[in-house]
Amino acid sequence: MATDTKKQAKKEAAKLSKSTKGKSSKAGSNKSAKGKAKADKKVHKGRIYIQATFNNTMVTITDAQGNVLFWGTAGSVGFKGARKATPFAATTAIDEVIKKAKEVEMEEVEVYIKGPGAGRNAVLRSLQTVGMTINSISDVTPIPHNGVRPPKRRRV
Repeated sequence: MATDTKKQAKKEAAKLSKSTKGKSSKAGSNKSAKGKAKADKKVHKGRIYIQATFNNTMVTITDAQGNVLFWGTAGSVGFKGARKATPFAATTAIDEVIKKAKEVEMEEVEVYIKGPGAGRNAVLRSLQTVGMTINSISDVTPIPHNGVRPPKRRRV
């Protein structure tokens, strides 16, 4: 008897999955509801992570817990190739992301900068003119304590 009820439960589950396959009620609405939730959410404090590499500048804005809200790069703004590494591209990227952060009424930020790229100083200057309150600026660039092993000595 127990096997009969299991078989019936499997058949009913299969019917339900077949009947909901063609409908996009769950799949389409889930994605738009997620985006809408971000837009409705009011975040007053957040963090800005800036990674300035030699080839690009990446900006990520998170809430106080570290959940990513918005992100942007010099490449996503429209720069290609060597132009992504310029301070102007970094400034443009941070401006685009800050516009999104203003929509959720972000006021206070902590800034974390990583990397040796050209966009470091330009991004900081751009952030100060935006009007957000900057609570702290931290350089989190990893520094090797001893570095990698040097190549073996050359014999001539």
